Amino acid sequence: MLRHPVLRAGLGCATTVNFFPFLTGTGLLVLFADRDLGLSPGLIGSVFGLGAVGGLLGAVGAPAISRLIGVGRSIAVGAVLFPAPLALVWAAQGPVWLRAGVLAIACALSSFGVMLFDVNLNSVQVGATPDALRSRVAGAYTTVNYGIRPLGALAGGALATVIGLRGTLTVAAVGGALSVLWLLPSPIPRTRTLQTATPAAETAATTV
Repeated sequence: MLRHPVLRAGLGCATTVNFFPFLTGTGLLVLFADRDLGLSPGLIGSVFGLGAVGGLLGAVGAPAISRLIGVGRSIAVGAVLFPAPLALVWAAQGPVWLRAGVLAIACALSSFGVMLFDVNLNSVQVGATPDALRSRVAGAYTTVNYGIRPLGALAGGALATVIGLRGTLTVAAVGGALSVLWLLPSPIPRTRTLQTATPAAETAATTV
């Protein structure tokens, strides 16, 4: 995985984009909505429910978007759209309905982005991995990608203690969006379709 340009970039991007948003996770985001935005528990639950609709739309729309702008660019857009809306939450002001609306929009955009990112990146990685190595690559990818999340949550709690919830949201949004830098020098942004990603498996068979 470290020697394959597609798999290395995908793993680096996914690990980074998971670490930074998990600085806040659901826990700190709920805490922020309660303490800073002043939303009631019922309203917070409703907002998160509405935000989850973005994930459904992202999963359904990912294939069409990848056909429109290319699968590689869809991955890059998703890598930015997943964490960046946290900055909207930070800036939420005004009456209760406006604060709740901004939080709902931010959650919907983030959910949409993560599905756009996951659906397309997973497809590209499968296409770039030789059949004989697919289970080992999937296992290593899952271990690193999911293993970073509790570390992000621990770091987020410590960071919020030092700089506060708004500062932690800013770090999560900016740091997560910068995960796209892993992709820029790789072949991924130039990958238009899954068919163009598949030949990379032949190279991987001799180098991994």
